[in-house]
Amino acid sequence: MAKYTPHTQADVKDMLAKLGYNSVERLYDCVPESIRYPEMELEEGVSEADAERKLTALASKNRTYNSVFLGAGAYRHYIPAAVRNLSQRSEFVTAYTPYQAEMSQGILQSIYEYQSLICRLTGMEVSNASHYDGATAAAEGLLMFKSSTKNRVLISEHVKPQTKAVIKTYLEDSGVIVEEISAQGLACTNIDLLRAQLGADVMAVYVEQPNFLGVIEDMQEISNAVHEAGSKLVAGVYPISLGLLKRPGEYGADVAVGEGQPLGMNLSFGGAYLGFMATKKENMRKLPGRIVGETVDKKGDKAYVLTLQAREQHIRREKASSNICSNEAHCALTAGMYLSFMGKEGMRKVAEACVSNAHYFQFALAKAGIALKYRNEFFNEFVTISKCTAENLLNALSQQGILGGYKIGTHEILWCATELNSREEMDRCALICGEVNK
Repeated sequence: MAKYTPHTQADVKDMLAKLGYNSVERLYDCVPESIRYPEMELEEGVSEADAERKLTALASKNRTYNSVFLGAGAYRHYIPAAVRNLSQRSEFVTAYTPYQAEMSQGILQSIYEYQSLICRLTGMEVSNASHYDGATAAAEGLLMFKSSTKNRVLISEHVKPQTKAVIKTYLEDSGVIVEEISAQGLACTNIDLLRAQLGADVMAVYVEQPNFLGVIEDMQEISNAVHEAGSKLVAGVYPISLGLLKRPGEYGADVAVGEGQPLGMNLSFGGAYLGFMATKKENMRKLPGRIVGETVDKKGDKAYVLTLQAREQHIRREKASSNICSNEAHCALTAGMYLSFMGKEGMRKVAEACVSNAHYFQFALAKAGIALKYRNEFFNEFVTISKCTAENLLNALSQQGILGGYKIGTHEILWCATELNSREEMDRCALICGEVNK
């Protein structure tokens, strides 16, 4: 597929003739003069070589890092070459919204396969076609359970800050009261305080696994407490962790949501990403967004269609709990490819490598005098506390071409390790930190 297709003067003349105009300017006759943008003074055009030289010089000002120990919601994982190449095929990057099923069987099938894989990954029964990002999916998952008698939501203190902000923005404008469950110094959800805050008006509880501090939560106990109080549990999960940890469906979560970026997508300066969402069959009619179903056509051949969408999303919009109809189709396609190529065994191996590297890295930092702050079990992120400031540590690492962790306090840093971090670079990072921390 060509990156651009220039029009010749002859092309422009032919198109104007077909439209019945003699100039491009005549196309804008319908736009009042008072609101037209004044004529711009543009620089003279430059040659392609000069333009490339200038852009390359600008790009060289960007700081890039070969060693990355930053997570906090966006993660650097290995992307198989097959995923990178196949997902960029022209028929995928140019595909549009599949309103006409008979014209869109390929993209509908890709969404169906993605949904099926998300269900297997989370242990749930039905998935939608994806959301804008993980934070949006979390907010939408909670809104599924709003009712005339339930308008309060509880979220763990140790939820990612960006997710927390989106939840509060979404729900508070919808008349829902959002309350945090204080951890009172613990690195995980305080289940005693959770039980104390639960009540008949609590529509749902949101907890992340692992949580923002990287700690593995006791999701089974949380699930039991939530359901005993007659509420619903929305679990936010890091998809790579599901290669080892219990799936949301196995500990009784009502909805599973998360950020799909780790499933085959580069960090890319913050997007585009996708939010995945899956739930139990009993909640299927409340699920926002698209669902693709498999059926047969009149000839008996396999066919795919959009199905089970609430009428309120399109017609009675004022009565809808959600009006999201868009989805991150190409990101979902990429995630589906990644899950398909990795398979169950591949996901387990990646998860094991993340856990192994993170624990090795934490031990290396500890030997260098950078102490672990919490003693809870963690997946691939952990918090340290140092004598020197976190800012000094991170600046020293940056000067050596290392992107350090996420500063969460004056002396605290949230570190992350994945399968892409070698022992050599972890040792080097720990050595630099030890020198700065003396």
